[in-house]
Amino acid sequence: MSRFFVEPDAVSDGRIEITDPDDIKHITKVLRLREGDKLEISDSTECEYDVEIESAEPGIVLTRILHKQPFAREPKLRVTLYQGIPKQGKMETIIQKCVELGVDRIVPVFTERTVVTEKGNFGKKLDRWQKVADEAVKQCRRGLKPEIAKPVSFKEAADAFAQYDRVLIPYESEEKLSLKTALRSFEKTPGTLAVIIGPEGGFSKQEVETAMEKGAYSVTLGKTILRTETAGPAALAMVMYELEL
Repeated sequence: MSRFFVEPDAVSDGRIEITDPDDIKHITKVLRLREGDKLEISDSTECEYDVEIESAEPGIVLTRILHKQPFAREPKLRVTLYQGIPKQGKMETIIQKCVELGVDRIVPVFTERTVVTEKGNFGKKLDRWQKVADEAVKQCRRGLKPEIAKPVSFKEAADAFAQYDRVLIPYESEEKLSLKTALRSFEKTPGTLAVIIGPEGGFSKQEVETAMEKGAYSVTLGKTILRTETAGPAALAMVMYELEL
């Protein structure tokens, strides 16, 4: 069953209105759904609904609520990925896989070794990256659309670490503390957690020291060195396996 997203005020008196032109086109032209056909809808806040189409007009699809429940597939742990901006199309792969794995927010980061530069086209990139996230969240039937935030510097990222219960920085030169050991050492399960991943070439030693001064745990993901497009999804999968109930 196809899933669509609406704002909370679209839900009223046992019905939900779909007014987004792209969604209406997808429902009526692509899926060719009509009266009596069923959809899944998220209110983008806390609940998801099974609905039945009552009418489908050019500017609105009106549905009747059949069943309502809290999000069934949304992780309780809120994980933010700070991703060192990679080259070429790698960011799209990272976003797609991390959304499927349950990330709450992704923040692109300019680090010392980031090759990509700001050339005034990041607005278009962010729009594209958000679209990739939105498509992935529909495919895996989550309840919330993760935000792809505006890019920040490494310093700005580190300054934001205080807002999280825990922060992890996978680092290829870390030899003592594994991610598994770090996760199992927490006295209680965190509600919010940040993972910061370097670009091609990894982090500089100074960046890792700065992150640790701000409260981050330097961890190893294993004996092999992972590519930047592999490290984020791998770390997120480990975090969700260990901490998500």
